[in-house]
Amino acid sequence: MDANKYLQTWADRYRHELTEDILPFWLKNGLDPVNGGVYTCLDRDGSLIDPTKSVWFQGRFGFTAALAYNNIKRDPVYLAASKSCIDFMERHCFDKDGHMYFEVMADGTPLRKRRYVFSECFCAIAMAEYSMASGDHSYAEKALELFKRTLRFLSTPGFLEPKYEPVLKTQGHSITMILVNTASRIRRAISDPCLDKQIDESLHKIRSHFMHPEFEALLETVGPEGEFIDTCMGRLVNPGHCIETAWFVLEEARHRGWDEELKQTGLTILDWSFRLGWDKEYGGIINFRDCRGLPVQDYSQDMKFWWPQTETIIASLYAYLATREERYLDMHRQISDWTYSHFPDSEYGEWYGYLHRDGTVAQPAKGNIFKGPFHIPRMLVTAACLCDDILRQ
Repeated sequence: MDANKYLQTWADRYRHELTEDILPFWLKNGLDPVNGGVYTCLDRDGSLIDPTKSVWFQGRFGFTAALAYNNIKRDPVYLAASKSCIDFMERHCFDKDGHMYFEVMADGTPLRKRRYVFSECFCAIAMAEYSMASGDHSYAEKALELFKRTLRFLSTPGFLEPKYEPVLKTQGHSITMILVNTASRIRRAISDPCLDKQIDESLHKIRSHFMHPEFEALLETVGPEGEFIDTCMGRLVNPGHCIETAWFVLEEARHRGWDEELKQTGLTILDWSFRLGWDKEYGGIINFRDCRGLPVQDYSQDMKFWWPQTETIIASLYAYLATREERYLDMHRQISDWTYSHFPDSEYGEWYGYLHRDGTVAQPAKGNIFKGPFHIPRMLVTAACLCDDILRQ
């Protein structure tokens, strides 16, 4: 394989797909010109099937539109889309206690709150990225304040309803990993000791609590000190989440001058998770595995969702940048060949989100409250930049 030619081809493809397919699809069909913000519940052709707005995606698209502006194309339409989502969140998506909603109506009327703080995390990274794109530092300050408020929510007993009754004490991988990425994205726009402190705390938990070498797996749920919980929930491995964590760790290792311990942590998580997640019979990254090889409880356990594939594309490039080991370029080719032969919709644009295990389409909608303009455009921007970085070296 001619690595330089291979990477240049992909870098060009990522940019073209982002600017000519993915972002145009959402800018045309998703943006709400009346109320602001973005709709994500779109059918295969982009037509609206539900006006409910995911608050996650107001932040997520606010972030990715600004990310594309900062790294790929300084298109004022991208900047305006980011601002529209941020404005919508500031007007409608915060409850009186400062905690954000999970779903709202088209005009911003609240529908539902949940016990999570992911809405806050995505809003914060949108504000930070928009700050860098617009030059308005006040949004970086807002992002930092929101991050600190989120940490207070997490550390205040009883503010967020516990997932389980007190008899079972647990901690989850998802919030641990997302705080790494949230803090690192805000740190690009503004400095504060709390950002590095949280990254260090999350990295410690990932390494000492969630990584279990006896299973060669990073677990989704463990006890307060990383204790193994021998139940369906405690044995669950989400390969996509783990691979996403791997590239977050590698990104932080790079920020620290390729810190060797962090680099090896990221590579280990990637190696374990790709081995567990890759479907040897049909290809692609499968949804869930049990660390002991027992049956998985979740009904979608053997499906192929869009986002684990995008995370693997990013992680394989990060691993190749970190090591120059050809096996990671082979991993990128393996995941890319399968992903691009199954997910993109050649007729209407964008990607399908949900496939059966054999790669056939489970349902054709392009979005809902969980799928929208985030994982795919984030991958396209990040992967294009990684290809460029590798080629420059």
